[in-house]
Amino acid sequence: MKTLDKIPTGKLKRSGKLLKTGMKVGGNYIKYYGDKLWSDNPQAKAKLDQKNASDIYNRLQELKGPVLKVAQMLSMEKNIMPKAFTDQFALSQFSVPPLSYALVRKTFRKSLGKNPEDIFDAFSNNAIHAASIGQVHKAQLKDKAFAVKVQYPGVKDSISNDLRMVKPIAHRMFNIQKEGAKQYFAEVEQKLIEETDYIFELKQSQEFVKDCAPLSFIRFPQYYPQFSGDKIITMDWMEGVHFSEFIAQNPSQKVRNQLGQDLWDFYMYQLHVLQKLHADPHPGNFLISNDHQLMVIDFGCVKTIPNSFYRPYLEITRQDTLNNSEKLEKRLEELEFLNAQDTKTERQFFIELLTEILALLTRPLRSITFDFTDEQYFQEIANLGQRYTKLSRLKNLRINRGSKHFIYVNRSLFGLYNMMNALGAKGVSINRYKTLGIQEEGY
Repeated sequence: MKTLDKIPTGKLKRSGKLLKTGMKVGGNYIKYYGDKLWSDNPQAKAKLDQKNASDIYNRLQELKGPVLKVAQMLSMEKNIMPKAFTDQFALSQFSVPPLSYALVRKTFRKSLGKNPEDIFDAFSNNAIHAASIGQVHKAQLKDKAFAVKVQYPGVKDSISNDLRMVKPIAHRMFNIQKEGAKQYFAEVEQKLIEETDYIFELKQSQEFVKDCAPLSFIRFPQYYPQFSGDKIITMDWMEGVHFSEFIAQNPSQKVRNQLGQDLWDFYMYQLHVLQKLHADPHPGNFLISNDHQLMVIDFGCVKTIPNSFYRPYLEITRQDTLNNSEKLEKRLEELEFLNAQDTKTERQFFIELLTEILALLTRPLRSITFDFTDEQYFQEIANLGQRYTKLSRLKNLRINRGSKHFIYVNRSLFGLYNMMNALGAKGVSINRYKTLGIQEEGY
């Protein structure tokens, strides 16, 4: 794969490249509508989506950083984005053009004061994997193998500007109203800042691995502060294949069920025991070992869930709450779906709307066991999303609805749903995590 000798870091350069991409996409639409005048090709829209997805992704992978991270997040939104876009953007999970070795050495000198060959006995010149914010190299010191994550230059400095560039897209795609939107974008910006602070990530990773000690069926790397810095993180080299590559090998149903149960338990333990979530649940962050053990290799994005959100969130996943309109209304107020300015008609509309949505989306959480191969269930989710995106009443919202905490909690859980579906896990025991001997209060 071709390597990059530089990444645009200035505001004008990055904005200019996105503007050129927008013009190219506009040209694709002009050609599409021109062709429609002469022929009615049913494949034309699919070809347009494919061309636009490719043009946009090719530009984003040059820019890297926050805008590519947004593409990575969108790759998991299979009920919102056309398939051409989710397929193309999925490449950002671990397979983008890496930095040249010269830039890697420069980053080492700035972060650790030494070149990689001055620290390790061996260091791969070419990146083993490259994603949105950094790339991974394999290193050797004596008989020990390491994975060394190297951050791209200028990523942290471009966060604010990149988010300003994607705001108009987010407003339109997710129907975010400008008034009151600041808290949502601030939440995303804070998480991106944390992901680009490798000293913070190192500490966070060590704490998360320690907290997950009861999960003996999952493997985590050990981290090495002496070989890490503000732009470098060094951890154990984990031998395995990426989640999506493993699925492509067509494992047995027994193995799928076992891995699905382990992955589900990992997230339920986080949610209910730790009250924090590995909030980047895409296949690039998970490996499968030769003996079919799940390995988690990246804790750059972790969402801590405050008790003021967790308690009402937990209650709205329960059938007795969904059946009790008074109780549900109170919980929806706590979760900022309803507010004092709502008219009686507005309040009733949103209670009915959210009751239907919650009943569907929390169905796995209310089950004893769940079959994630149930395509009818996932089609119901897709149909519901399509139906509500067309409601004029939702398009004309005066204010935004829902706590900022939903951004990463929902990203985690729906990303988990998609991974479980891709894995094809059946008969997953929803509350098996309770057998680990640690149970949250009042559950």
